[in-house]
Amino acid sequence: MQLNLQRPIVFFDLETTGLNIAKDRIVEIAMLKVMPDGTELSKAMIINPGVSIPRECSEIHGIYDKDVVDKPRFTEIADEIAEFMDDSDLAGFNSNRFDLPLLVEEFLRAGKRLDLRNRKFVDVQAIYHKMEPRNLKAAYMLYCGKELLDAHQAESDTKATYEILKAQLRKYETTKYEDRITGMMTTPIQNDITKLSAFSSENRNVDMVGHIVLDANDQEVFNFGKHKGKTVEAVFRSEPSYYDWMMKADFPLYTKEVISRIKEGMF
Repeated sequence: MQLNLQRPIVFFDLETTGLNIAKDRIVEIAMLKVMPDGTELSKAMIINPGVSIPRECSEIHGIYDKDVVDKPRFTEIADEIAEFMDDSDLAGFNSNRFDLPLLVEEFLRAGKRLDLRNRKFVDVQAIYHKMEPRNLKAAYMLYCGKELLDAHQAESDTKATYEILKAQLRKYETTKYEDRITGMMTTPIQNDITKLSAFSSENRNVDMVGHIVLDANDQEVFNFGKHKGKTVEAVFRSEPSYYDWMMKADFPLYTKEVISRIKEGMF
């Protein structure tokens, strides 16, 4: 089955030093670019994270400190990654919650920017969990009827994610879905990147990790802590120290950039 694309879409997967978006680093990135005519381009790179890779992580993805000694740092290949992803929508497995926020964070740490304006983001895991709550290996068996032998190797995971999305489109083409909040019945799994992006998004995030989201009135509100549900602007006006605390605390750089922009817009 060929995806119905108006522009290229890049499926990507990261292997990392851990799961902390603000602190951990990328050790491998694999990208599969699918063109509107179905042509596929792939690129995979091992990256020197500049820090020691925890053994428990290496035992999962198979990349050890000795494997990255002579590999480039992220700053050296950031432009190459950005060029490969240029003018493309982005997709992955748990990408909205982890891979994409961490990738954006790496760009910011490198003093560069991955332009995400006017892009669509399709999280295949979000579709999967809403329709068949399990994991990538089980999803591959369920949708593709094949065993994922090289799980946790970025290139294999990326290709499997692409195959799963196409199988999801076939399987759920006429399947109804009931929204847990509104109770409305829809047929959301359609061969349309815009609709898939909307369905696979959990929140209307302003920052990448969902600390700041848009409410029903399109206002930027906190999505965590004691001020959850309150507008960011109102909190900063009534409690200016909260902004200072966030800027000093262990929040992702992109989250800090978002709240700085909101604060600057108040004056």
